[in-house]
Amino acid sequence: MQTAVELNLPALVVNRSLDRSKRRFVAALLVCAVASATLAGLLPLQVSIVTVFLFAAPHNWFELRYFLTRLPVRFGKSRVFFLTAFIGIGGLTVTYVCLPLLYRSTVWSNEAWLVTIGLWNTLLLAWLSGLVFLRARQKRRNDWAWVPAVAFGLCAFNWIAPDLFSLSLVYVHPLVALWFLDRHLQRNRPQWVAAYRRSLVLVPMIVGFLVWQLWGARSLSEDNGLFWRITQHSGAELLPQVSSHLLVSVHLFLEMLHYGVWILALPLLGPMVIGRRPRPNPFARFWERNSLPLARHPRGFPKTIGFVLMVGVALVLLLWFGFSIDYATTRDIYFTVAMAHVIAEAPFMLKML
Repeated sequence: MQTAVELNLPALVVNRSLDRSKRRFVAALLVCAVASATLAGLLPLQVSIVTVFLFAAPHNWFELRYFLTRLPVRFGKSRVFFLTAFIGIGGLTVTYVCLPLLYRSTVWSNEAWLVTIGLWNTLLLAWLSGLVFLRARQKRRNDWAWVPAVAFGLCAFNWIAPDLFSLSLVYVHPLVALWFLDRHLQRNRPQWVAAYRRSLVLVPMIVGFLVWQLWGARSLSEDNGLFWRITQHSGAELLPQVSSHLLVSVHLFLEMLHYGVWILALPLLGPMVIGRRPRPNPFARFWERNSLPLARHPRGFPKTIGFVLMVGVALVLLLWFGFSIDYATTRDIYFTVAMAHVIAEAPFMLKML
């Protein structure tokens, strides 16, 4: 007759496997966070150049691939939501790209430029508020009544300091990837969610350590156009009282976490397979076009999806070529056009709620 221990043996094996996997996952997060902070603090300019060159373009492809997995074959009741999302992504991106062109082609006073930035930020907030309203109506929920108050508060901050509001988006955006990873774990690794959320306390701790160590550090050299671009992107001109070494290091640390989530964590964390069944290679499946619902479904668009992904690969190669020929100019173009993926994250975040 089997004992209770023998009957529970498979469950014990599964639990031990989960515990080992969870410990390895948390350990990998800690190692990556500490290594990123160390490199960002010691060699901010050099590591920023290498990081953007290697990972900026590929991480956009991985984001595109991930978002395509979240698109339904037919929008159905979400038609208005997605239509609003796509119109906003296109309109806001085009106007954002046009702003520096208009600035260079006409004479702008500082006040007029700030008003223009404030108007664009206001349109962004209005679009986000509209998406929240549509999502709440679709879910038939009334617990999002606080959203207008937050939107008006952010709008007030925007009009008080439009440039600082825009700079805050630069620092907040990398953290969005951590939220996507949290939602992904809730779907595929619910046993890891608590450990992952506890490990996130390391992020503000590392940022606080960088602030403590680098607050009084000498500002970084700006003796060439590329170094000047990197420091300005991190807010050195808007915050002259803060060491540019600190600003670049903190922003670089957050960007490295952002790239790590999209390029490594999310592709590797596919559906968990435990037991004696073979574990599929998640990266192999990630590269398969037919793993996307839009391509696999009988009413899907396999050729269109394949073409979109191939165009994405071509753009990655083109950006690498541009970086190798003229790094500074390509960097400017990339960070201007890349606003599209920053804006595109918002509707997919709301859709996953």
